[in-house]
This record gives sequence, C-alpha cells and structure tokens, in this order.
Amino acid sequence: MKKVFVAGATGWAGSEISKAIFNNDEMILTGGLSLSQDGKNLSEILSLQSDNTIPLFKSIEDAIEHVEFDILVDFTKTEIAKHNIHTALQKGKKVIIGTSGLTDKDYEEIERIANENNTSVLAAGNFALTVVLLQKFAEMAAKYIPHYEIIDYADAKKIDAPSGTVAELAYRLSKIQKPELSVAIDDTIGNKETRGATINGIQVHAVRLPGHTLGVETIFGLKGEKLILRHDSGESAEPYVKGVLLAIKNIDTFKGLRRGLDSIMEF
Repeated sequence: MKKVFVAGATGWAGSEISKAIFNNDEMILTGGLSLSQDGKNLSEILSLQSDNTIPLFKSIEDAIEHVEFDILVDFTKTEIAKHNIHTALQKGKKVIIGTSGLTDKDYEEIERIANENNTSVLAAGNFALTVVLLQKFAEMAAKYIPHYEIIDYADAKKIDAPSGTVAELAYRLSKIQKPELSVAIDDTIGNKETRGATINGIQVHAVRLPGHTLGVETIFGLKGEKLILRHDSGESAEPYVKGVLLAIKNIDTFKGLRRGLDSIMEF
C-alpha cells in the first residue's frame, strides 16, 4: 500500500485527487496540506466515508513530524511548492509535481536534491491524457516543421504565466528543434512585446480571460500550409486525477527526475 500525502488537498484539483487516492485500494491517504484548514479533518471536509481522521497541516515540516507517507503529491503555489518539494526530498520522500510556475532552473535544483537523496520526482505540467498526446504530436511535428509558436490560454485569475503545461511543452520542443524566425524579435517595428515572450527559444503568447480553464495551442507553419494542435480543459479536474493515480503507481520505477507523464507511459 502506497502512503500518500497531498499538498493542496482542499483545492480545486487537490480535493478531487485526494478523493481518488482515498478510494483506491492500492493507496492510503495519510494527510494533507492546507493553509486555511490547518488542524481540521480532511475526511469531514471532503465527505469521505472514513471513521479515521485524515489530518490537515499548514506546513510540510509538521506533516513529516506527525504522519507517515512515502509520496508527496503537490498541487499548491510555486513558492510553497518549492519548499514542500525540497523538504520532502531531503527526507527521502518521492514527489509528484502538479504545481505550475516552476522554471527549468528550479527543476535542475530539484533533480540535484532528488539524486543526492536517492529518490524520485515526476513533474508534469498537465496530467491529462489529451495533453500527453498533444505533446507527442507536437514533438513529431517539430522534427519536420521549423516554424512554430505556442499560445497559452487560462482563466483571468491565473497569476502565473506561462502555465505549467505550456512551460513543459516549450522545454520539450526546444530539445527537438528551436523554431526559425523570418524576422528577429529585436528587428520588430512597433511594439516588439506583442510578439510574446521567448521561452527556450520559442515565442509564447499568454491569454488570460474569463471563460477559459486551461488551453494550449501549438501552431506550425510552412509556405502555403499550417498545422494547429490544440487542447482545452473543461471545468472538471477528472482528467488530471487519472494521470496522478498513474504517476503514483509508477513513481517507484525510476530514480531522479522525470518530466512529463509520458515518461512513465508506453506508446
């Protein structure tokens, strides 16, 4: 039985993930992190059919001191997540990261700590199967089409940009082929900021508007033709739940850092 602790256990994604872990026969939900619900019982908050208390804590240090767990699942905010991840890894815990906003430099540090403590980290910008497929299809296209850009869609209240999904996609595509620009960004006439941000050598445009949950669009162009690959999330966290459960089941199959849910999947 895998003992799992969820940071962000009462949040939009974390609450659904917590329920799924609780209802899985191969896992035990031992506790959760929630700044607003410290000291309360997660079973009561999520209406879980349990006679046992599933405690909530406000810090990862308190959690490590009072409950046992093998795996930390983190769906919090960037700065909180970095502290949680570093602390858990230094205690030899395995970590699954769903929090967005972490940079390539952050992941270099996370990988170093994981290796030093002989443990495992799986980070995915998005745990939905359709996103995994978009990433795979985009990687295939990037091998043959040297002109592409990425559009990042999210709700108006999302404060980090780009999303974890898009940051991961840009990282992966840059490893295959960085896009060619017919006109260098610095040679743009007018407001060059309208050309987006350059992330890993790729132009990324972040849209933040009501009506969006999370979306990503990768546009490839050749003379006389174009290819558009797009993913849109609905308002349910269910697509992420399936991916996180898969990650928990496979976190013991490697050491160090892996990025992307597909790194533990067969295609």
